[in-house]
Amino acid sequence: MTAGTILVTGATGTTGSRLTARLTTLGQPVRAASRTPADGSRGVDRYGFDWYDPAGHEAALRGVDRLYLVPPVAASDPAAVMLPFLERARAAGVRRAVLLSSSALPAGGPGAGKVHAALADGLFAEWAVLRPSWFMQNFHGGHAHARSLREHGELVTATGDGRVAFIDADDIAAVAARALTDPEAPCRDLILTGPRALGYAEVAAVFMDVTGRPARHRPVPAPVLRERLVADGLPEPFAALLARLDEDIAAGVEDRVTDEVRRMTGREPRDFRAFAEEAFAGDERGGRVRSGPGSASGEVPAQRLSARS
Repeated sequence: MTAGTILVTGATGTTGSRLTARLTTLGQPVRAASRTPADGSRGVDRYGFDWYDPAGHEAALRGVDRLYLVPPVAASDPAAVMLPFLERARAAGVRRAVLLSSSALPAGGPGAGKVHAALADGLFAEWAVLRPSWFMQNFHGGHAHARSLREHGELVTATGDGRVAFIDADDIAAVAARALTDPEAPCRDLILTGPRALGYAEVAAVFMDVTGRPARHRPVPAPVLRERLVADGLPEPFAALLARLDEDIAAGVEDRVTDEVRRMTGREPRDFRAFAEEAFAGDERGGRVRSGPGSASGEVPAQRLSARS
């Protein structure tokens, strides 16, 4: 399927950049839209795009027949700006939309949940909602968890002993590419996870084993986490939502593994240990690298929600 251009919003973000690269490799015409477009590359039309600036939306949609939708960062009600855009997109001839949401957000729920509901109710004839678990990339680079691990040797959450099947953003992008280019759209929501669920204490243990540096999980009450996130620069409503979602993890909501990545791509999702060994091996701040039993050989900044791009 190559007719028409695919508009990728959040194209410089965690999943958007990976998806843009995949689609370009497949020979798909891509318009890579973001607030701060990267330098142009072969086969990619870079476009300055702002959810909150409708004046640029008509040009962004020109010649487009499919959309990859990354909600605006840290928005407590992204539907307020996304749904008018999607109505315009449908009028402009867009036939398929793939939304990046979250495993924690059901149709009609907070965050991207209202957009999810609109897609499921028939806004477009062809659609999919990707509901990935928390990103493995949140533990590397400039993300809050990554900084806390590097600078303080700890992960601070309100998740208690709850477990999460963390997923690699590369696997999300691979599923998104199929959802956008397969002859038939999924027309359902896809809960995407990694191959095994881990508690945050286990994540800290993997970090410690791979880097040789001390790390631990420090559980805190949800109100303490909310205040910490606000101090880190998040809007209070969004910080409160993230704290509530940590409480859901503590209650076991995210302790599940699905086979959607394998079903959509034909391969197993990446294991956290394999991700950690690659991500931290070249980290200038990481110490020695060693592999323990069971190790494998061999992604605003993204938030832990539908704002992850």
